[in-house]
Order: sequence, then C-alpha cells, then structure tokens
Amino acid sequence: MAEENKEEKKVEEVEEKVEEKKVEEVPKKEETKKEEPKEEEEKEVEVPKKFKSIVEEIEKMTVLDLSELVKILEKKFGVSAAAPVAVASASSSSEDAEAKEEKSVFNIELTGVGEKKIEVIKVVRDVVDKGLKEAKDLVDAVASGPQMVKENVKKEEAEEIKKKFETAGGTVDLK
Repeated sequence: MAEENKEEKKVEEVEEKVEEKKVEEVPKKEETKKEEPKEEEEKEVEVPKKFKSIVEEIEKMTVLDLSELVKILEKKFGVSAAAPVAVASASSSSEDAEAKEEKSVFNIELTGVGEKKIEVIKVVRDVVDKGLKEAKDLVDAVASGPQMVKENVKKEEAEEIKKKFETAGGTVDLK
C-alpha cells in the first residue's frame, strides 16, 4: 500500500509538471504566431477570391490546430502531406521490379566506369558503333551522371552487353 501511494504521488507530480509546462508553452506559441503573419504580409501572396475565406481561417489557427487539420484531411481524402517524391520513388521502384520480370526490351545505361576506363571505351565503341571520340565523351560524361548507351535492346542482347561492360570493369543498369 505504501508503495502504491508513492507511485501515485510520483504520477501526480509528473502530471502537475506537465500541466505547468503546457501553460508556459502556450504564450510562446502565440508569440511566434504573431510574428509569422508579419513575414507573410511581406511576401504578399495573391490569394484567389474563392480561397480567401479558407486562408483567413487558417491564418487564425495555431500550429497545433493546423497539424491536427492536416491529419484529418489526410484521413478524410486518403492522401499524405509527406514528401510525395519519396512515395513516388517507392511505388515506382516496386513497379520497376515487376516490369523487369515482364520486360523483353531494355535500355542500357552506363552508371560507372571503374578503373579500366580504356576497356569500357572499347566496349562502348563495339556496342554503339561510334568513333573513339564519341565513345570517350560518353564514358567521360558518366562522371556527371548515368549515360544511356543503347535503347530498345532485346533481353538476350542486353544481358550480353551487360556482361561485356562488367568484364571491362564498368557497371550497367538495364531499364
């Protein structure tokens, strides 16, 4: 019984501290809220008439209220306000995995050269039927990002070309 009373007192003390902090934090949030509209007024974003009333209501809300509103809208409409790029890349990567299994035509993209740059240039010349300068320029461009070597290649040929590049020390993606 004595232990239960001690635990109850501790819980009550913690609850009191939490309530005190909530009371202390509220004025701080209101102060920041007052500063934000001044910055927004300086930006002067033109709001269409049909959205004016909504924007005015949102301006009056606290950050906590806005956060709650966003969550409600996400649930109501089945959307997410989180980074759409990440969502798109996650869904596209799963689609790419499915598409790779079903695909019969690929694009060959050179993503890395490795230590044997000359060997990779030779493979590019063979695969693309380009001159030495064009092949060298393509291999040099890989430093700034992946480069398309050949497009619309059948699966068997794409696998062969990939093996040639890997043997030469380069890295290739089939897309």
